[in-house]
Amino acid sequence: MLFLLPPSETKLDGGSVGSRLDLAALSFDELEGPRRASLALLDEMSADVSAAAVALKLGPTQAHEVERNQQVTVSPTMPALARYTGVLFDPLDVGLLGDDAWNWAHRHVVVHSALFGLLRAGDEIPAYRLSHDSKVPGTTLKKLWRGPVSEVLAGVDELVVDLRSEGYVGLGPTGPRSTYVRVVSDAGDRRRALNHFNKKSKGLFVRALLTDRPELRDIGDLTHWAHGRGFVLEPGDETVLVAESVLAASV
Repeated sequence: MLFLLPPSETKLDGGSVGSRLDLAALSFDELEGPRRASLALLDEMSADVSAAAVALKLGPTQAHEVERNQQVTVSPTMPALARYTGVLFDPLDVGLLGDDAWNWAHRHVVVHSALFGLLRAGDEIPAYRLSHDSKVPGTTLKKLWRGPVSEVLAGVDELVVDLRSEGYVGLGPTGPRSTYVRVVSDAGDRRRALNHFNKKSKGLFVRALLTDRPELRDIGDLTHWAHGRGFVLEPGDETVLVAESVLAASV
């Protein structure tokens, strides 16, 4: 079973001393072509700092993000799951993960990057700034990624649990063996979609998976594991995850 996450705009600086991007070492090597095309677009965009800031929707104090992009092929790398920060990724506490958890994560957790496409948890990447809706020269990221990413996901021979935002779903819908997870707040008879707690709930849910490392074959297995953990997970056309149950179970 694969758990498919969106990336985060915020990322840690730094990485392993002497390391640099190696496209051939990344998972899903069938995406190397669009990865090279994406890097070329980023390089072209970053040549003009002012234009890049507009394309990336950066404020006046975020010029360093363009400098990051200018150095993306030579800057140091770290595992993707450690690179991303923010509301979804902070609950993962990757600095506390042992080898068994990292091995499970690399096998079962995939992050969908606007720059690199699909990445397994342990794939080594540099810091960068690019979002699903960033304006790139001469084309769109949707045109670049939608076909290749969808083809890879359609060929995955296991259930894909899609925890991405809708913006990243647009860069590559999943195949028939998938379920999209929608996080809701259960307020009496009314359920509503969430924003901030949507991301936090997903992070806490994945953290529980990294802790337990269950053997999961289908949505029934996932639902059974979730119930034992105190999570309210309701499979259907979309799988519903009730945020209050995640927050309560994490206390």
